[in-house]
Amino acid sequence: MSGIERYATGIWLDRGTIRVASIVMAFGGLALIGYLLAGSTGTLDSWGRPLGTDFSNVWTAGRMALDGRAAEVYDLAAHYRAQHLAHASDTVPFYSWHYPPPFLLVAAALATLPYLAALVVWQLSTLAAALAVVRRCCPDRDTWLVAAGAPAVTVCLTHGNNGFLTAALFGAGLLLLDERPVLAGLCLGALAYKPQLGLVVPVALLAGGYRRTIAAAALTALALVLASRLAFGPEVWRAFIASTGETRRIVLEEGGPGWYTIQSAFSAVRQLGGGVALAYGAQALVAAGALAATAFLWRSRAAFELRAASLMIAALIATPYVLDYDMALLGPAIALLVTHGQRRGFARWEVTLLALAWFAPVATRPAMLAAGVPLGFLVMTTLLALTVRRAVGERIVAGAPIRRTPVPSL
Repeated sequence: MSGIERYATGIWLDRGTIRVASIVMAFGGLALIGYLLAGSTGTLDSWGRPLGTDFSNVWTAGRMALDGRAAEVYDLAAHYRAQHLAHASDTVPFYSWHYPPPFLLVAAALATLPYLAALVVWQLSTLAAALAVVRRCCPDRDTWLVAAGAPAVTVCLTHGNNGFLTAALFGAGLLLLDERPVLAGLCLGALAYKPQLGLVVPVALLAGGYRRTIAAAALTALALVLASRLAFGPEVWRAFIASTGETRRIVLEEGGPGWYTIQSAFSAVRQLGGGVALAYGAQALVAAGALAATAFLWRSRAAFELRAASLMIAALIATPYVLDYDMALLGPAIALLVTHGQRRGFARWEVTLLALAWFAPVATRPAMLAAGVPLGFLVMTTLLALTVRRAVGERIVAGAPIRRTPVPSL
């Protein structure tokens, strides 16, 4: 069998290869974290960056909120000064805060602990929740290993961001839809801190007729809004709303975090030299396609695994602002596609694409920086197309081999 044919059929990816790849990636991630810790001084690594990088904006925002200065977290200069004080350095890189006020409730709770202790608690608790959800999505004996060794885990751990929490809440919300619709709504409503990922969710729930979940999600989001207003005062919401225009300009349209970190159609166009209007146009087309695919699948009788996986993938590609650590949400999506494939078989190239999606989060930045290839966006859109194709007719393409070996579940 030729090399190309091995990748087309997926025969190259047996259980032994999966285990070795997972172990190698896990140890690589641990080695990187060990290196950062070994060279650290206080809360800073050897490059003078905060350990957990983006967690710096979370902890300092929480500290400011506890000090009665919640509205100032949306003042870039004031927040930067707070980060200088937190890390005892006036050269520490700035990690800005753009989350809606409800996420300040989480940040404030974490800020009751010292910085490093809060970072450990945040990372381990949300990682455990995400791994548990992935295991529910794919109850294979190797899922824990594959999920823990996933490159997305290393990306999230080194960034200290909320990718694990997003994957846990989104995945749990979908797993609970049929048996516990109200609890599912609570999980999905709690994602109000990531409003950019919510574009496709109402479409899916409406198309699927999950009215109780919609009501529970809406009430949960409203409760979080009211809780943040009561905790931090009405001025925090005024400050957040006033900051959204500046956030859109600096972070999205000018690519403040770097185009190589943003994995959307918008970012791909901007990275390749396109203007803002063209980028918004391209993003609108992609979002329309994601919405159409979501509505189609959630009105159909497609298997739950396909509908749920499609929703998580569509949520990522529908927004112009999605970063590489947000690709942790692909974890439960891939796990669900693996479960469906193990039951129904895999078509040509599907196994290889799933393996690429598992690996992609750690390769997106090098691919964009070295070759200008928007790998994250391309992988996610291809994965959504694969999911739609599987759902149409719920059958494997004629002539494709039926394989029962597991593929990476994160």
